[in-house]
Amino acid sequence: MSQTIILASGSEIRAQLLRNAGIAFDVIKPRVDEDMIRDALIAEGASPRDVADALAESKAAKVSDKNPDTLVLGCDQVLDFQGQIFSKPSSPQDALTQLQALRGHRHSLLSAAVLYHDRKPIWRHVGQVRLQMRSASDTYLNGYIERNWDSIRHSVGAYKLEEEGVRLFARIDGDYFNVLGLPLVELLGFLTVRGDIEG
Repeated sequence: MSQTIILASGSEIRAQLLRNAGIAFDVIKPRVDEDMIRDALIAEGASPRDVADALAESKAAKVSDKNPDTLVLGCDQVLDFQGQIFSKPSSPQDALTQLQALRGHRHSLLSAAVLYHDRKPIWRHVGQVRLQMRSASDTYLNGYIERNWDSIRHSVGAYKLEEEGVRLFARIDGDYFNVLGLPLVELLGFLTVRGDIEG
């Protein structure tokens, strides 16, 4: 590998995906006010896709500013439910409210990734997955949240598909890596073509 990569994210699952793919990287968690950026974009009428992309870029830009000679990968994931953006739940009750709204309906996960080099974006991609949630009972949802709160509190929509959350779904259309928050196949393709990784 001719380039070092910095993952501008504190997400353990994204780090695990890169490790599993054999990518060497460092982690620098950016200090950006995601809520402020998200709220400003929503107030301006930005689409969920644009919100995900802008949040990913803000993280990459922040870290690239102090590491201009290094490839910096910024990522973000947004849940789009009928044009409404769901964020990470702030409490178990918030998680229940989100899951009750989603059950029986379709929603989308938008996973954005932006690569920066020399303080400029050189690649971006927003992957989309469409998910159909089954009509789980309130009893199951309450138990699910109680059993999994420490984990799902860090996930948009209050579920993790790689854990018990898979039981909430009837159908999933799209790339599993995008469900986990990283358009990994597209990223690896770009890095391979550029010569940053062997392929």
